[in-house]
Amino acid sequence: MNNIPDAENATTQSQTIYTRTFWLCYLANVLLVTANALTFRFAEFVAYLGGEERIVGTIVSVGMVAAVVSRLAVGQAIDHYGTRVLWRMSSLVLAASCPLFLAVETLSWPIYAVRILFAVSMACMFSCSIVYIQQMVPARRRTEVIASLGSSGFVGMVIGPQLGDLIFNSISSEHVQFAVLFGTAGLLGLLYFAIIHSITAEGGHQRPAESVAAHRLLLRYWPGQILLIAIVLGSALTVPTVFLTRYATELNLRGIGTFFLMYSGTAFTCRLLAARWMERVGLRRMVLIGMAALGCGQFLFLPVHLEWHFLFPAAVCGLGHALLFPVVISIGSGSFPREFRGTGTTLILGFTEIGIIIAAPLLGTLIDLFGFHVMFMTAGAVTLSIGLLYYLSAAEPVDLALREDERLSGEIEQALPVATSIHEEKKPAASIRQPA
Repeated sequence: MNNIPDAENATTQSQTIYTRTFWLCYLANVLLVTANALTFRFAEFVAYLGGEERIVGTIVSVGMVAAVVSRLAVGQAIDHYGTRVLWRMSSLVLAASCPLFLAVETLSWPIYAVRILFAVSMACMFSCSIVYIQQMVPARRRTEVIASLGSSGFVGMVIGPQLGDLIFNSISSEHVQFAVLFGTAGLLGLLYFAIIHSITAEGGHQRPAESVAAHRLLLRYWPGQILLIAIVLGSALTVPTVFLTRYATELNLRGIGTFFLMYSGTAFTCRLLAARWMERVGLRRMVLIGMAALGCGQFLFLPVHLEWHFLFPAAVCGLGHALLFPVVISIGSGSFPREFRGTGTTLILGFTEIGIIIAAPLLGTLIDLFGFHVMFMTAGAVTLSIGLLYYLSAAEPVDLALREDERLSGEIEQALPVATSIHEEKKPAASIRQPA
């Protein structure tokens, strides 16, 4: 009986998931992705220091390895201590790591160390935000809220590359260009910290009844083939976020702002239109559509010769990203019960980073040996093949959290008649005392 008011209150709150807290998380995520999008020029920074595409891929992979390893600890820390401390600490680390790039003068161990700090802090911040926001809504609306919050990322992906192009086109000195670039990213990290500090000022956390190692949780609640999709998603996103700026430079184009303007605009619109009907269409089918779009988008890079040609691969890749990312995270995290949702979510995000670890050096080597066109064709063929394999062999995913919500709803419905009868029994007593 004591649980009924809390359950009813949760049901009422679930009718409106777009609260003040959601919009503060949304704004914070715009700032975070803008800061990250500024570093899409990282390949240019490595080239400035004298490195090739292979070196870029290796540095990015080392940072992703550290991020994946850290997720094993981050997920369990979120489950045990909540998001507050980790979220705040990682945002401060990000704000500090961005200007530290400016202290790097050669392609030696310091650039790897700073990239590790950057990648680990970024991974922790994304994990905390996704875990925090999905715990605010019922399981049946988890995919929707992840997709809606994720649309903020596309706003940041519009602002970041445009701002990066503005910095590079208006400043002639390369050293000053990168000073402004990384300095701006660090400042955005500080603003992000201020927002999430206010969001997490209040609220408690209930620890799980048992403590289980992350790898054991992964084996116990094995998400299945969606892990392979997460890996391919990460590898496909490596192309625009790491190597596209070098492709534009090779073609003597002004920048990558046009690509990300269309990419983000398409993805943002798709998220707004599709957030509510993703689960109605079927998550397995959405995976196929998203992978098909990402794969076809890689092939559309081949005929690019002018800057406006980027509009075509941008629109198709943006569609694939918009549909695929929230579905992958929702399917993966839904395989874990609520008390281990932090670990589950960070593990799924970690598999997307494994895709970056695998793809970045391989794609960079392909570019060095055979050129960009072979790299695009390889990335596209792999993405399409894995998407078709998943659709033909995987079953419709099972959502443990949704089952928990359905069980709780059943318990509430059974308890409500009892609560009503008790309330009615008290009414006559009240009417007798009133005249007296």
